[in-house]
Amino acid sequence: MHSHILPGIDDGSPDVETSVALVKGLIGIGLRHSIATPHVISDMYRNTPETIQEALDALKNALAKEGIDYAVEAAAEYLMDDQFFEMLRQKQKLLSVKDKLILTEFPWSFPPAKPEKMSFAIIIEGYTPILAHPERYTYFHNDYKIYHRLKELGFLLQVNILSLCGYYGPGPAKAARYIMENDLNHFLGTDLHHLKHLQALQDAFHSPSFQKLLQTKTWNTSLQNNK
Repeated sequence: MHSHILPGIDDGSPDVETSVALVKGLIGIGLRHSIATPHVISDMYRNTPETIQEALDALKNALAKEGIDYAVEAAAEYLMDDQFFEMLRQKQKLLSVKDKLILTEFPWSFPPAKPEKMSFAIIIEGYTPILAHPERYTYFHNDYKIYHRLKELGFLLQVNILSLCGYYGPGPAKAARYIMENDLNHFLGTDLHHLKHLQALQDAFHSPSFQKLLQTKTWNTSLQNNK
């Protein structure tokens, strides 16, 4: 429910050929269904439901042409910037992972000043925010109490699998394990962008320590067939 496998519309897969290779890799680690979530960022990736649908159709057609049985749907990963909140105010339709669940992210360079106002603005419009990779925001690493607070505010926390495996370094790995061990997370995501990520995911899924970690929690797979 978090990947960047649609071709040519953000910093993920650059073309259809790479998208197909990424899907084949996901099948190889046992996945059968993805909800792709390309970035929507006002000053960088101005994606719309139309551009996302176009990229989704291109990938689906390529998979069908190769006879690859893999379900792909699309939502979006929304940066909570001024444009995002303007879309909410204008009641524009947001692309949801399931029902009214939307994938969101904070800015990387500075912490949100008032996350309670952010969650309130989203929830009052009938959506539930999933917060992507909270363990990767380094400005939270000095005080893990923020993860409890974010959950209280209504954010559903989504940890990256690659964080758990140390791909982004020891800080995100430690924070990810804290979130997992304190039962604060609701989702795991691949956040798959490219073939290097895929190789790291393949290594993770073959790791006994990662498999043991997965067994510590009962995972809800009800996102399947969410439309």
